[in-house]
Amino acid sequence: MGTRERRERSNSVDAELIGLFRAAQTLSGAAKVTLVAVGGYGNGELSPGSDIDILILHDGSLTENDLSGFVNALLYPLWDSGRAVDHSVRTRAQTQETATSDVKVAMGLLDSRFICGDRDLFEVTANDANEEWRKNAKRYIPQIRELSRERSNRVGELAYLLEPDLKEARGGLRDITALRAIAKSGLVAITFDRISNAESILRNVRDALHVESGRNRDQLRFVEQDKVARNLNYKDADELMSEVAKAARAVDYLLELTWHRLDQIQSKRFFNREKTVRVERGLVIEGGELRIESGYEITADPIVGLRAAAAAAQLGIPLSIDTCIQLAAELPPMPIPWPRVAREELVTLIGAGANMVRVWEALDQEGLIQKWIPEWTHLRSLPQRNVLHRHTVDRHMVETAVHAAALTRTVHRPDLLLFAALFHDVGKGFPDHDHSDFGAILMAPLAERLGFDSADVETLILLVKEHLLLSAIATRRDLDDPATISSVIEKIPSAELLELLHALSVADGEATGRAAWSDWKATLVSNLVNRCNAALEGIMPANQLELTDIQIRAAEAGELKVDLIEKEGEYLVEIIAPDSTGLLATIAGVLSITRFDVRSARTRSHGKSAVMTWVALLDDHVSPPTPRKLLELIQSGLAGQINFSEKIADRVKNYQKFPGIPVPPPVVTAIMDATTQATVIEVRMHDRPGLLYTIATAVTSAKIDIKAAIVSTLGAEAFDTLYVTQVDGSPLGSERAIEFARGLEARLK
Repeated sequence: MGTRERRERSNSVDAELIGLFRAAQTLSGAAKVTLVAVGGYGNGELSPGSDIDILILHDGSLTENDLSGFVNALLYPLWDSGRAVDHSVRTRAQTQETATSDVKVAMGLLDSRFICGDRDLFEVTANDANEEWRKNAKRYIPQIRELSRERSNRVGELAYLLEPDLKEARGGLRDITALRAIAKSGLVAITFDRISNAESILRNVRDALHVESGRNRDQLRFVEQDKVARNLNYKDADELMSEVAKAARAVDYLLELTWHRLDQIQSKRFFNREKTVRVERGLVIEGGELRIESGYEITADPIVGLRAAAAAAQLGIPLSIDTCIQLAAELPPMPIPWPRVAREELVTLIGAGANMVRVWEALDQEGLIQKWIPEWTHLRSLPQRNVLHRHTVDRHMVETAVHAAALTRTVHRPDLLLFAALFHDVGKGFPDHDHSDFGAILMAPLAERLGFDSADVETLILLVKEHLLLSAIATRRDLDDPATISSVIEKIPSAELLELLHALSVADGEATGRAAWSDWKATLVSNLVNRCNAALEGIMPANQLELTDIQIRAAEAGELKVDLIEKEGEYLVEIIAPDSTGLLATIAGVLSITRFDVRSARTRSHGKSAVMTWVALLDDHVSPPTPRKLLELIQSGLAGQINFSEKIADRVKNYQKFPGIPVPPPVVTAIMDATTQATVIEVRMHDRPGLLYTIATAVTSAKIDIKAAIVSTLGAEAFDTLYVTQVDGSPLGSERAIEFARGLEARLK
């Protein structure tokens, strides 16, 4: 199977038609008649079972009877031999009129090819079609897009279907035809080299399907996949379907890129000057895409690819294909283990929800995912010939991460949930191994290489190993039997692990589909988790800062002291200050207006002072302030000389210029903590500029004291814990704690 065979088949049909045309020509007399190949046959590559698409052009001088006699003399021998012929009979004017009103006819004429007859009539009609297409492309192309969208909704995505339609499904041969038609409009340049191999694979598979099925069929069913694989010398059907998926993804990626670029052309009609917006160091937005800034030294920044991907996903815009190509060629290897900032950028990308898919696919198409995570190579387009699954293994894991992004408010460690969701099936595709057990083995070096600490590595290993546990137990065991609950908590010995595993189970089930996950199953799993939680101790609030002897002495001195240390791109800011109302809000405000992005912080009151340790990144557009400058700003802030709200509002306003992505609403929880005689306020939400200042200001406004704070930014998610008391040092009453939590939640929305 291949191009040569398809051309030979097309040439053979040409010869047969030429003979029939000449035999019928006695019935056409002196009239101008020509035979034209259109559509797929017009390309000169005919599949074994494909229809013969022809247009019989005439000058209109024949009577209706003579024209009918000519057409019948030409076609009846083909029909009698069982050949499938799709034909139309038109004059030049009729052809032009039909093409104007029917985009499918117009597209078919773009591939028209002269077979025999009056060449002049063919050439003027073909020129009509091409000129009409270019002239009215802005009317035709939206119709092509709607046809493509309708096919995708009706038939599905070729790359992820168990029994795909090679022609009609998204990423199939119809979309290649659409790309060729768009290219002929002249509105946008399309690099067909990117899909030449993909087109060859899809056409060869379709040819083999026609041969093996003996029919003009485009849906590659289970019963034919092994036969087609043998016909094309693939090792097995899995290898065949993997190649089909890769080909379809390449086509779909190029088509989506083309739609995006057409949208940008359209937008430029309304905006004469394209604005360039700087996002962060080396990254800009141009033409609605995120790009590497011209002249930026990629080779000196191994993290820039992840920074670009995370920023694009969180802003809700595409990552430029040119940038992806440039990154693939120039990006240096990532340090091993990964720096924390690199790992957090990956988690930020994963946590972007549905918009992560487009960015991830762009990175995957250019080989960047495999460059960062070699384990992905084996998983890429790995088929799951299982009726429970809708997607290939890699796409299923991406979809699981999308569903997990909606569950980040339900867990204390959203970063571990997101990472586990993306790699929970890393052990699939190894026939001699159970995928959960082998996945746990593979997860260990992967998580270590990405820089997770030993405790987090153990958690990730457990999540991968047991990701099917809750579903299996909930649907197969008696939940009223204490032994059932014991069997779970023997493997999942803490409430923290259980909440992560529960969220992972939900995300995995929802990504698999209704065949594997239902409301009934979700209820059973929740019931099981509730019973296990009852048998476990609850999740304790985060531990407060442990003070060193030096910090204690400085706190007891009661003076304002600021230290600033830079290490591997991060800044450690230690502040010891006399405790006062609004101190946390003031310092959070100072760090925000000096363009620090807080990644973590721990604060604790000691005597009449507060000790604060902050870990932050600095905006790339500014120089780091000196400890003396920070101290002066804190003093001014405490004296009421700085309008933090106004300055932070400007930052938020700039941040909101971009589309952004939908995120779950904030969750604020009040917990009575008898151990510390304080009330614990936990805030879980999407991070944003000035967030801690907003939270601390709300606490101060409510006339509540902050005794300690633990701030964590995990990817794009913030998890802040405040230990608060009444002014007299007693815990908040239950009603007041709940009222404050609800009020803060509303304020943060």
